[in-house]
Amino acid sequence: MKCPYCNGSSIRVIDKRDTDGGTAIRRRRACLHCSKRFTTYERAEVLDLFIIKKDQRREAFDRQKLRRNIMKACEKRSISQETIDRLIGDIEQQLISIHKTEIESHIIGEIVMDALKNLDSVAYIRFASVYRDFKDAADFENELRQLDPDD
Repeated sequence: MKCPYCNGSSIRVIDKRDTDGGTAIRRRRACLHCSKRFTTYERAEVLDLFIIKKDQRREAFDRQKLRRNIMKACEKRSISQETIDRLIGDIEQQLISIHKTEIESHIIGEIVMDALKNLDSVAYIRFASVYRDFKDAADFENELRQLDPDD
């Protein structure tokens, strides 16, 4: 491993802990040359998974794309990075438990929406508005009504 700042190869691990519900290891590292610190993550690559898009294209599962979309939904919400990482790990575990190499995108969308609904209603609505392609305020109102069963 090389330092991302100075490209030096003398690196020392200064802290190590489990993350993502025990599915990954987070390592805090320090460069012995420039003294800068950085974090790396180690996780098993068990998902050899393809997503079948609406137009029937196949696309390799991309954890970072999932992370970006969830982060966008959770933006400016009081949700810790650790909680988001755990959520992503839980979603991956659900995908693994399906025991398929190809999964339709709408299944992943529903899994993400269920997870976000349990985490934060605003993040859920944000994600749903993009995922379900809301056209107007009535679409938001319908989704909000389903979210709050007391109405």
